[in-house]
Amino acid sequence: MNFVIFVLSMGVLIWGADLLIDQSERIAIKFRIPEFIIGATLIALGTSLPEMAASMVASANGQSALAISNVIGSNILNITLVLATVFLISKKISPDRDFFAKDSMWALVPVLVFILMILDGIISRFDAFLLLLLMGAYLLFLLRDAQGVPQEILEHPLPTEDFQWGRTIFMLLGGFILVIVGAHFTVESATAIAKSFGISEWIIGIVMVSLGTSLPELVVSVSAAIKGKVDMAIGNIIGSNMANTTVVLGASALINPLPMVANNYIFDLSTMFVATFILVFITANKLYNKSAGITLFILLALFLQHTLEHL
Repeated sequence: MNFVIFVLSMGVLIWGADLLIDQSERIAIKFRIPEFIIGATLIALGTSLPEMAASMVASANGQSALAISNVIGSNILNITLVLATVFLISKKISPDRDFFAKDSMWALVPVLVFILMILDGIISRFDAFLLLLLMGAYLLFLLRDAQGVPQEILEHPLPTEDFQWGRTIFMLLGGFILVIVGAHFTVESATAIAKSFGISEWIIGIVMVSLGTSLPELVVSVSAAIKGKVDMAIGNIIGSNMANTTVVLGASALINPLPMVANNYIFDLSTMFVATFILVFITANKLYNKSAGITLFILLALFLQHTLEHL
């Protein structure tokens, strides 16, 4: 039965993601908002809601390992699976935005701050406040940056009469709900399948739950890439990782401080750092191609191989 639920929830997830892309594009066209900003804020925060829900529930239940491993696994998969898939399926990637100059810091700094915080063995409520403050700084940066960017001339602007706020908001909320519900049942069914095989809480979090909660990012980013919205796809990945590390962990640690023995998870932490560093390297050298995608898939294979060995 769990396998049936998994397949059905995936279908709901894909449907919701398609609604999100279409309506977000309409908003971007209506207000001449750069697609990156839409991807890094509205869509990124929306697709991070499953991670937040899963980690907050885990924190409330005293399952700190599940709450933290979900974030680490999601960050790894967003780069090594989602971004790699975008690179491999896109015919040509030439983003308008200079991701290295403007966004590489926001991809790397949260990871470094997170690693620094867990060196004392716990993410405290004070740490949680700092993480949320960091997300606030990121949103402020995006808003100010958007004001200084010349508005792109869109090739196919929507006629004014075709845009209706009521319909757009209804469809956007519907998309978010479908994504969240689809991700929820995907996670629930995947976790049930994993537990039936006696897999540990950390492994369930870093693979099964993180895979399920990363599905919105995967579906949304792939849909955006197929439609030629590369800036939106990359923005969603960077924004989602930022939201995972700051908002998801911060909200979870506010409920209950999250203890973690960093030495026990050196490989997973190192993989997250290396994946983020490769992302920065790709943006610095504008290596938006299939070779970069293959490199990220190799890192994903190493991560999964190590994880399976410790089942």
